[in-house]
Amino acid sequence: MGNRARQINIGRKDREALEVVLRSRSETRQRIERAKIVLLCATEATVSDIAEELETYPNKVIFWRDRYAERGLAGLIDDLGRGRPTENGEEVRRKILELLETLPPNGHATWNGPLIAGKLKINVHAVWKILRKEGISLERHRSWCVSTDPEFAAKAADIVGLYLDPPLNAFVICVDEKPGIQALERKTGYVETSSGKVVRGYQSTYKRHGTLNLFAALEVATGKVQGKTSSSKKREYFLSFMESVVTSYPADCSIHVVLDNYSTHKRNDEWLAKHPNVTFHFTPTSASWLNQVEIWFCLLSRKALKGFSATSPADLRIQIQRFIRRTNQNPVPFKWKKRDVKNGQLKNTLANLRN
Repeated sequence: MGNRARQINIGRKDREALEVVLRSRSETRQRIERAKIVLLCATEATVSDIAEELETYPNKVIFWRDRYAERGLAGLIDDLGRGRPTENGEEVRRKILELLETLPPNGHATWNGPLIAGKLKINVHAVWKILRKEGISLERHRSWCVSTDPEFAAKAADIVGLYLDPPLNAFVICVDEKPGIQALERKTGYVETSSGKVVRGYQSTYKRHGTLNLFAALEVATGKVQGKTSSSKKREYFLSFMESVVTSYPADCSIHVVLDNYSTHKRNDEWLAKHPNVTFHFTPTSASWLNQVEIWFCLLSRKALKGFSATSPADLRIQIQRFIRRTNQNPVPFKWKKRDVKNGQLKNTLANLRN
């Protein structure tokens, strides 16, 4: 039987802080282990029991227990590299930010923690700590489209105005196509990884069974969707779909259709002349994200198509139709919001952003 761990007293605030570390999903494994050691040392457990429970060494339990007893929570902070305890200072922070604005070593597309540590000859944990403190993620990425259309403001205002304040006795619908949806057949299921986690698994090999094109119309006010699949996205299929959409609304109402400026959607003056109650509103160049049906396409891909195994285009068509029906059982209009992003924001001046 091992010796009892040195008795330590943990105040309420310290205990709450340690429990926050345990619940965190972003803290390092080392910080979580040290928090567990301190909390267990405040119980009746022995050093050997604590070491066995945490699958570590008794000397490590003693070391972090004594560090906490001497320095409190500050004693649990890593020294960030043996022999170089000052590397997390302002000078290192400045060097890291400046390095991130330079080209990475040959053969690498971007900087990462080990590359930065090797270049500056510091401990990689020091790099990660500073990056976390600065709120910098080198792995996560964001992208956006910036329109260069000279009439962007006028076109965007027209469409947003339809969303926020539609005309009386009028319907606003967003129309677009999702081309080339593949009917892929492959096995899927759940697998257990070596770490014990259960994840969704996909067989690496698959069979292709052709593709489908989907035309969809989203009613902005209600969130209801009409959809029609076809073998291609040619103009005749588009006009056939628009014919079915228009006939589903009362003949005495106006219909405002939001579309992108794809060639199939343009040069349809003859069809529009036959439907004087229909008005096409085209999004600016490189701004199809103004079209709300694009949001629904994302939901379709994520919820109905990703991981779906289809043995034929007919299977794929049935799956799409089922998702449309499910959408219309409880339709919810989108609360359309977009961040204002200017082209000049994308600059390689990370240090200026963090100062």
